[in-house]
Amino acid sequence: MTAADGAGASLRTRDALEGHPTPVTGRRRVVTGSRLGATSGIGLGTAVLWLSLLVLIPLAAVVAKATGGGWSGFWNAITTPAALDALRLTVLSSLAVSAINAVMGTLIAWVLVRDSFPGRRLLEVVIDIPFALPTIVAGLVLLILYGPTSPIGVDLLGTQRAIVFALLFVTLPFVVRTVQPVLIGLDTEAEEAAASLGAAPLTTFRRIVLPVLLPAIASGTALAFARAMGEYGSVLLISGGVNRARVSSMYAFQQIQNYDYTGAAATATILLLVSLVVIVGLDLLQRWAARRG
Repeated sequence: MTAADGAGASLRTRDALEGHPTPVTGRRRVVTGSRLGATSGIGLGTAVLWLSLLVLIPLAAVVAKATGGGWSGFWNAITTPAALDALRLTVLSSLAVSAINAVMGTLIAWVLVRDSFPGRRLLEVVIDIPFALPTIVAGLVLLILYGPTSPIGVDLLGTQRAIVFALLFVTLPFVVRTVQPVLIGLDTEAEEAAASLGAAPLTTFRRIVLPVLLPAIASGTALAFARAMGEYGSVLLISGGVNRARVSSMYAFQQIQNYDYTGAAATATILLLVSLVVIVGLDLLQRWAARRG
């Protein structure tokens, strides 16, 4: 790094530490709307068709089934005590899991990128195991470890803590794998300049690093929340089955077994709406953080 580069980094860092945004010079070419070419049009049409077949049409069918008996029938289906208890358990557990993942996922990504230690490669592999492991196997592992026959003497069967443990297991990689590439590409010059100006490590992280990481953290947290809201396999065993602590996905499956397809579709619609609200909120946070960064 040249002396000029160092001076520029120090100036930008001082502005960031003092809370003053550094003016950005240069122009960006704004791309206005233009007609799609034949190849681009075919590609866009294929993408929209594929997305419609896999996502949009099935979701529309679920919503149509849920409201097929009118809004009164939909409201009655989602306001039964069992449905409300399952939804409350699902949302609270998913929010708790998302908050824990936002902190611990960022910490794990930081350790993997900034530190070198024996077993780092093995830890990289372990983090991706929940992506490849069938969720019912994860539930079995958790049941053996935290069930009535626990070798460590911890019985969480049928409790909300057990559900949170299961959801933490299956959502572990999301924040780690979204934050890690950002950390790898993060220029450390600003951090070095902040240290040379006497900033404490915590201040440097809060003022310099966190604003850059926040969009990735929000994105990974949104993915973790969405996965937790719809999880079924990993929580089935450790929750004690459908007759004990039930998340909404388990409640919907029980409704299907009872041939109450409208009630199951209504529960699925509520899960969809809650997930959309949280994902949109986190996306707005991500965009706000990106603009400030």
